[in-house]
Amino acid sequence: MRVLVKGAGVAGLTAAFELATRGAAVTVAETGHALGGNASWFAGGMLAPWCERESAEQPVLDLGCNAGDWWEAATPGQVTRAGTLVVAAPRDVGELDRFASRTSGHRRVDEDEIVLLEPDLAGRFRRGLFFSDEAHLDPRQAMAALHGRLAAMGVEFRFGVDARHISGFDRRIDCTGMAAEDDRLRGVRGEMLILRTPDVSLSRPVRLLHPRFPLYAVPRTGHRFMVGATMIESRSTGPVTARSMMELLGAAYALHPAFGEAGVIDTGAGVRPAFPDNLPRVATHGSTVAINGLYRHGFLLAPAMARQAADLVFNQDGTKELAHEIDGQRRSA
Repeated sequence: MRVLVKGAGVAGLTAAFELATRGAAVTVAETGHALGGNASWFAGGMLAPWCERESAEQPVLDLGCNAGDWWEAATPGQVTRAGTLVVAAPRDVGELDRFASRTSGHRRVDEDEIVLLEPDLAGRFRRGLFFSDEAHLDPRQAMAALHGRLAAMGVEFRFGVDARHISGFDRRIDCTGMAAEDDRLRGVRGEMLILRTPDVSLSRPVRLLHPRFPLYAVPRTGHRFMVGATMIESRSTGPVTARSMMELLGAAYALHPAFGEAGVIDTGAGVRPAFPDNLPRVATHGSTVAINGLYRHGFLLAPAMARQAADLVFNQDGTKELAHEIDGQRRSA
């Protein structure tokens, strides 16, 4: 079976991997001239389904709980399994209790345990939550590793092309995100900074809760940290706004004052496609299977969506749309 995958973001790369491992001859077409530059490039890379349950529905946890295993198998050496630490300033302890009440898979930690997990946070936080089964990766390194793995498997990549002008394939997988022709999609803009400082060391993602502006800091190699949190209802792909940068830097400083002297080595904003219920969908339209609506859960949910898309391709069912039961109602996923 010859399959054309449209889009080389995280959804397209994971779909290509699932199809290729099942024996399909896969070609990936990407309008960009190189890997990266899309919303996946600016992601946090947190494989944190239990934390995400705080603001997401149960399918996000169900679909994402095996994401770490998938990425570890597909891109050996890219996944760090160190859990997630959630903290709050003493004045925001109510936020910590609220977060705990909406999630599972955690244990409460006191100041001494926080120091054992993250020594550089000594004396800064009295209470926290530790989600020991969560993981993280560097999205850019993981995408590059997956691209290399796919090329070694014989997957063809065509960059700088319009897939509408490519023919000769049995099935197509549409992973074009906001570019897809789906009126139900809305854009959710996420902004991030990458800071570099040798004066802070973190072993895992740390989420700092705040009633107005929560933040997460994800460690990268080379004394770098990805800092993000914004979710703005917008299709704008422009640069990070001054307001967002000030809020991100202020929240990073609240996590650790040494971030005040960090170098800002990169900034970026990506527009993430979302359906009204913030849940993803895998659906067929004739010979095309569409994966879309990953929202803020791209690296977490893409493996499960890719498996479902591959199931549809090899089942040859041109009308089926996969769904989940949520609160007793069927909703597409």
